[in-house]
Amino acid sequence: MKRYDQIAGQNLDRLEYLSDGVFAIAVTLLVLDIKVPVSTAIQSESGLMQAFAALSPKLLTYFLSFITLGIFWVGHSAEFQYIKKSDRNVNWINLFFLLFVSVLPFTTAFLSAYITFRFAIILYWLNILLIGIMLYCNWSYADKHGFLSVAGAEKARIGKAIRRRILTGQSLYAFGTLLCWISPYLSIAVIFIVQLSYAFGLFSKSPRTNLPS
Repeated sequence: MKRYDQIAGQNLDRLEYLSDGVFAIAVTLLVLDIKVPVSTAIQSESGLMQAFAALSPKLLTYFLSFITLGIFWVGHSAEFQYIKKSDRNVNWINLFFLLFVSVLPFTTAFLSAYITFRFAIILYWLNILLIGIMLYCNWSYADKHGFLSVAGAEKARIGKAIRRRILTGQSLYAFGTLLCWISPYLSIAVIFIVQLSYAFGLFSKSPRTNLPS
């Protein structure tokens, strides 16, 4: 077993290909929850517009989760710009990361169906939290075991930026989630603003290297 552990999980390319594939499937599954209204009762333009308006919870959560997946995909890619070695533990950390990524279409559909319920928002946030934890663990493990392509001051600078961005993002998501006790829509709006900020750097004071949220 010790010899197996030493040789398993050495191929980073397969891990990155699998990660890209899971993200692509998750993004596709998000949109499948949005279905075109079909009803014999729709006989007018106003009726069709009302049916379309009824899709607003699904459209809102779709955009929210699409940005969520985009942020974590960029974050995962940013880490692997510097991770140049791997072992079986890196593989399993990333498999659990992908596990929680693949669950996001379900928690998104759950949120869209029960958007006015606090439990649905908390479940959705928990999914984001678990993705963030695994992304943090991925970098920390690679750093601790010397799997990075950078060293010294540069490694410290990059590591600090990655960890700070993950922790800050997760803190803001938690704050947004707590607002569901005031209003579910306020909670979702704050989370959405946080997502836009991290995706497009809306509140950045200066250009920065694209690092994970």
